[in-house]
Amino acid sequence: MSRIDSIEIQPIGPLQATIRPPGSKSITNRALVCAALARGESLLTGALECDDTQVMIEGLRQLGLAFDHDRIARTIRVTGCDGHPPAASADLVLGNSGTTIRFLTAMVSLGRGVYRLDGTLRMRERPIEDLLDALRQLGADATSETGSGCPPVRVHATGLPGGRAEVAGNISSQFLSALLLASPCAASDVVLAVRGELVSKPYVTMTLAVMRAFGVRTASDDFPLRVPAPQSYHGRIYAIEPDASAASYFFAAAAIAGGNVTVEGLSRNSLQGDVAFCDCLRQMGCEVLEGDTQITVQGRPLRGIDVDMNAISDTVQTLSAVALFAEGPTTIRNVGHIRHKETDRIAALATELRKFGAEIDERADGLRIAPKPLHGAAIDTYDDHRMAMSMALVGLVVPGVVIRDPRCTSKTYPNFFNDLACLGQET
Repeated sequence: MSRIDSIEIQPIGPLQATIRPPGSKSITNRALVCAALARGESLLTGALECDDTQVMIEGLRQLGLAFDHDRIARTIRVTGCDGHPPAASADLVLGNSGTTIRFLTAMVSLGRGVYRLDGTLRMRERPIEDLLDALRQLGADATSETGSGCPPVRVHATGLPGGRAEVAGNISSQFLSALLLASPCAASDVVLAVRGELVSKPYVTMTLAVMRAFGVRTASDDFPLRVPAPQSYHGRIYAIEPDASAASYFFAAAAIAGGNVTVEGLSRNSLQGDVAFCDCLRQMGCEVLEGDTQITVQGRPLRGIDVDMNAISDTVQTLSAVALFAEGPTTIRNVGHIRHKETDRIAALATELRKFGAEIDERADGLRIAPKPLHGAAIDTYDDHRMAMSMALVGLVVPGVVIRDPRCTSKTYPNFFNDLACLGQET
């Protein structure tokens, strides 16, 4: 995408489109860690090329891992370290990639040396103390450099002893996923318990599935989770499915603009919990057709719903855009943890949805969206890729929607606006 400060979305008629979104960011970054820790060589196919995955690859390179990245073929060849990060020290600057800083904080505890992990100003506001506390329970020396409980993080590593740890579940499931990814390479068995409610549970299920694919076993998939250690990941060829969070924008496009959109490469059996976004659209009145290798959403008159989106919180912004076009209000609940994402997503949504004319009740754990007559607006994106992509959907029907700083979508989907425009060209 060219370097532009804003983009105006062009309304389009009812859709008849088929699309395959790029590879899953969440699976790509998990597979990169497993391949890096593996014994032998791995080939990842269908890998996502975006800021977040590039930050992960560069971080792993600084830890001494070898990569052959073919961006055109979307393949990444990784030579693993068999559980022992080679670099004796590293100063990692990891942007605003939450998965990267959390996964690598746990991974460097397996090394031997001093490691510092930092990011953007926003990353320095994002909590990580719960992960550090759990690592300390497992015998690691991991601290927040400023004592704020946020990055920068410093790890003095001598290998991860193992044992039992309890991790808070109410801020991010990535803390638990980070611990799980590192645990097989600990010196002794690791038992992980969760304190309180675990948010975004499907992402932990995804982590366990990717770990199994690379040859690691867990004693249980229920809590407390026991990971026998030490054991080795094994290099393999691993295919990465399309990103279900990205697919939500195209499913929502059919709901908002009418017609139908088919997303290829996803099914109800996907590793990604965000395919359940289609259940929300079905509740709102859309028709959802599920095949073995594709999902189609057909737009229908929409009605407001009351929904707990804790398990699929990366699609809260997408559903909020759809809710503007429903008959009656929509209430989204139990997603207070998204205030700790790239931005405070609840506050940002409330501000930007009001610009369209909607009546918004911002709540501690979500929001209520009451549709009103809509009009165009210039939308701020808060350096949050999901704000840009979700709010752009409104412009498929409402003239005059301008998205500021559209380049922020490069975090996970650099070609999003090109692909969105192509939907209209297929009708």
